[in-house]
Amino acid sequence: MGLLQLSRVKYGKVDDIRGIDFSLPQDHPQTLQVLNNDATVPFELFAGGTMWNIPAWKGKVFPQKTPAKAMIGEYCRQFGTIELNATHYKIHPPETTSRWASEAPERFRFCAKFPQLISHFRRFKNCEGLTDEFINAILAFGKKRGPSFIQLPPNFGPKHAPQLIDYLKKWPLELELAIEFRHPEWFSGEPPAEDVWQLLGERGIGAVISDTAGRRDAVHMRCTAPFLVLRFGGYDLDPSDTRRLTDWVDRLQNWKARGLQHAYLLVHQADSITTPETCILFGKLAKEKLGVDIHTPELITDQRLF
Repeated sequence: MGLLQLSRVKYGKVDDIRGIDFSLPQDHPQTLQVLNNDATVPFELFAGGTMWNIPAWKGKVFPQKTPAKAMIGEYCRQFGTIELNATHYKIHPPETTSRWASEAPERFRFCAKFPQLISHFRRFKNCEGLTDEFINAILAFGKKRGPSFIQLPPNFGPKHAPQLIDYLKKWPLELELAIEFRHPEWFSGEPPAEDVWQLLGERGIGAVISDTAGRRDAVHMRCTAPFLVLRFGGYDLDPSDTRRLTDWVDRLQNWKARGLQHAYLLVHQADSITTPETCILFGKLAKEKLGVDIHTPELITDQRLF
């Protein structure tokens, strides 16, 4: 697929990446405060996509005749994590999330996106009951639970900081959480945005980094917790993807030495077609530069039948 013929435009996605400066900024000072050279915890690295029901993966990473109901199991066997968007649109009962977890091996991690009922509709007000429901749902993942993350609405800027602060102060510290900021003013370095950033550091809440062509401000390079959720907007194995992933592995090598404990690469591609190959590329680079083995898909040629 040519770079000028992408079928869908998503957050930060641009049709023509010529002229985009993909270089990573220097570490924000807050990163140097949070990652303080305590590298005693073994480093873990996970890579995955945003959905498991991709028919185009049949014959590539799924057996050719994989039925829809078996795709989740095949996905979990092939990848290390997933950006679980299903939880954004509905708060599923624990019985459902427990069933999903049962399909995954012990090494797999579910990164559940926060329900839009809380973040977009209630905007963190009067949602104690909904939050309890969501917590019960993600607890059912057990040891396969990765960080959950809140994707703030694009129009949710720093002027709404008080309601977000109030909500985050009540979030259980033992449940890893990250925030994805979208309004440009969150990156201004001005109050009240900085009040929220400081709270994240105090409470060990992560800050999602969205590495996407059209929003370089969202590549803020601020680690506010000893873990990282990285949403990577790729371009179907364009040479720029290799350069960008190499830069990220180099940065992770530095952060690992400073005490980063675990990181999650969540790959966003047009229609997810080349997500497996992108994860494979990332895994190869991570092995070469970090000496870390991560679980990535294995392209298949011998088709099993159901």
